[in-house]
Amino acid sequence: MKQHDVIVSGIHMDLTPAIKNIVYEKVEKLFKHEENIIRLQIELEYCTTNNSQQNRYMAKGHIEIRRKPIIVSTASDDLYKSIDDLVQKLDRQLRRRSRMRTVRRKESRPDTPVPFDLPDEAVA
Repeated sequence: MKQHDVIVSGIHMDLTPAIKNIVYEKVEKLFKHEENIIRLQIELEYCTTNNSQQNRYMAKGHIEIRRKPIIVSTASDDLYKSIDDLVQKLDRQLRRRSRMRTVRRKESRPDTPVPFDLPDEAVA
C-alpha cells in the first residue's frame, strides 16, 4: 500500500502522527481485499452537540473505486472506536460488493422466445 492512496484529514481537531499511523495500519487490510481502489479518503471529526452536551468523534470514509463509490460514516465517544467501526463497515461493504459482482456474473439470463420461425432441417 502506498500512503498517497490514503488521505487522512481532521475536522475541528489536530491529527497527530500516531493517529495517522493507526489509520494507515487499520486501512491496510482494505487494500488487501480490493486492489482496484483508486483513492481512500478518511475524515476524522470532533463535534459537540448543544442539545446533549456530549462530545462525539465521527469518522467518515469515502472509497473511490470503479463505478459507484462507497461512502460510510460512524460516530462514537472514543476516536479509536470510531476508526475501528469505520474500517469494519468499509470492509463489509467491499466484501458485499465483491460478492454481488460474482453473483451477477453467475446468474443465467431468462430464456427469450425466438420471434421468427426457424427453417426445418429437412429443407436445408
